[in-house]
Amino acid sequence: MRPNKIKEMWAAGQSASLGWLSISHSFTAEMMARQGFDALCIDLQHGMSEMNDVLPMLQAISQTDTVPFVRVAWNDPAAIMKALDVGAYGIIVPLVNNAEEAAKAVAACRYAPVGMRSSGPIRAAHYGGANYFEEANDQIIVMAMIETKEGLENLDAICATPGLDAVYIGPADLSYALGLPPQADNPNPLHMETCDKIRDTAHKHGIKAVMHCAGAEFAAGAINRGFDMVMLTSDLACMIAGAKDQLGKLKAGTS
Repeated sequence: MRPNKIKEMWAAGQSASLGWLSISHSFTAEMMARQGFDALCIDLQHGMSEMNDVLPMLQAISQTDTVPFVRVAWNDPAAIMKALDVGAYGIIVPLVNNAEEAAKAVAACRYAPVGMRSSGPIRAAHYGGANYFEEANDQIIVMAMIETKEGLENLDAICATPGLDAVYIGPADLSYALGLPPQADNPNPLHMETCDKIRDTAHKHGIKAVMHCAGAEFAAGAINRGFDMVMLTSDLACMIAGAKDQLGKLKAGTS
């Protein structure tokens, strides 16, 4: 089976970069994949994509060495299994509140006897290659998002969930959980302290910690603080930033 590059990087003690796909189009997915991200995530929770957009976007990403992830909209086994069957190599599950919910997400990503994933990798077996059934349980990454008050209260139990590979920090919803206004790249001391607690708890249980960022400076800081993967930027953010930059230079040069 095609090895999961992110797992290989983690095993080597390396941090990984993640890009975000908010636009529901295979062309933007392909262009992002060609920029050198270690992984890309199709966002079904807050992005513009629906499940029927996932297949062509995964096919576009698959032209490169970038590892394809999907953030499902909810902790729904049917949606998780569908995303895996069409070729996702990683699943991000939002709003995980307790160990039972984390275990439910893990089970949907694993074939028997350790999980409940149904057999039918209609595209995944071709993308993944030989021995998919035998090796998928070890190659597919599943992450639980820690971003609610209840999730923080049950952090230790969530991180101890057998088969969970990583916890993923959703900074805006985490801000809500801490009584703070939502903010990307939040420098608030309470927010930073909580993120570090999540990282330390994950590492205590032998799993990885991932930080969702909005820019390179904060992302670099997260890596230097010991996070194992950072979400750097999205297709939409890059488009907006590039347009604003060029418009600003035009106005400055013609005023």
